[in-house]
Amino acid sequence: MTIRLAGQLVVCQLFSFRLSYSGKAVHRVFATGGQEAFLEGHVHALHVLGGVPTGRVRYDNLKAAVAQVLGFSRQRVETDRWVAFRSHYGLEAFYCQPGIGGAHEKGGVEGDIGRFRRNHLVPVPQVATLEELNAMLERWDAADDARRIGSRPRTVGELFAAEQPLLRPLPVEHFETGRWFHPRVDRYGQVTVRTNRYSVPRLIGRQVAVLLHASHLVVFDGRVEVARHERMTAKGGTRLDLDHYLETLVRKPGALPGATALEQARAAGKFTPVHDAWWAGACKAHGDTDGTRALIEVLLLHRHVPHEQVVAGLAVALKVGAWTADAVALEARKAADHERDGQPTPDLHDAITRAPVVASLTQRRLAQLPPDPRPLPSVAPYDQLLRLARPATPGRKP
Repeated sequence: MTIRLAGQLVVCQLFSFRLSYSGKAVHRVFATGGQEAFLEGHVHALHVLGGVPTGRVRYDNLKAAVAQVLGFSRQRVETDRWVAFRSHYGLEAFYCQPGIGGAHEKGGVEGDIGRFRRNHLVPVPQVATLEELNAMLERWDAADDARRIGSRPRTVGELFAAEQPLLRPLPVEHFETGRWFHPRVDRYGQVTVRTNRYSVPRLIGRQVAVLLHASHLVVFDGRVEVARHERMTAKGGTRLDLDHYLETLVRKPGALPGATALEQARAAGKFTPVHDAWWAGACKAHGDTDGTRALIEVLLLHRHVPHEQVVAGLAVALKVGAWTADAVALEARKAADHERDGQPTPDLHDAITRAPVVASLTQRRLAQLPPDPRPLPSVAPYDQLLRLARPATPGRKP
């Protein structure tokens, strides 16, 4: 299926799990069709249904489950992780005949996918993230409980209410659907997972553990999570997190303007136009090197302060011309106090257009002093000293 993700046309994979008696179906969209997505789709579907089917589940001969088809029989060599998953949940798989000969054996789910696509995915949906699209799919699945299939006298929801108590209970323990990798961090602070490179903070030369899921991956140093990235579906790509390079950029601030991590942060909306405007003002006030270092100190605030509060602090500092990270931190703390006290936090537009809240201490002290009636000092009396003749020095010609 094709969707418009963040303004770009992207091909995604639609997972469908359908019960034959009631016609209750669960759908999920993934950026990849790998085994991780296949297993995660099952976990999501079984938890939505609230149990495991006791009968056989029909499957096509997809590579995530079948490693080899043995002749024209129904015997299959299954993949190791699929065997472990089926054993964990107690699923009994029934594999259809390859090609046209087995097309009629899975007509129920094939017809459901076509109906679901025509009714809900036409025209092409436009979303910002896959999480947003999956939330829409969950609402559509819930709404489909009110429909009737063909001439059935009862709805899908009514039939599922009778079918759900017959499902086998879910296992108590969780099955890890992700796949483990153990790459070594290269000299650029990156790890390579399935031809794609991801940034890792301050672990050059060390071997780390990477847990790859269908939509994201997590990097561990021992048992400590050190990085989390959205998974890339294309090959040979690079995904960098600007936060992972801030300690290096403090020593080499000249590398920031042309950094790939900065461009990706701009594209992701993490580095906003307010950051750019405050950066330009800081460079004008302190010079390029010191101004960039001040920006990096502001970026370090994102590790402890929510993004929206830092942006609000930047907007106020930009309004009053405060080009230090301390001023930004102070305004971000004020925004946090507003939120903690239950008061509405001003949005970005209000933060930029409202009256300045950072007052100059010098102006405040001068405003509290009484008026000075004394005249301004003058150096005119000293001018008469310039007209006096200089006494001659003995031994020198006048």
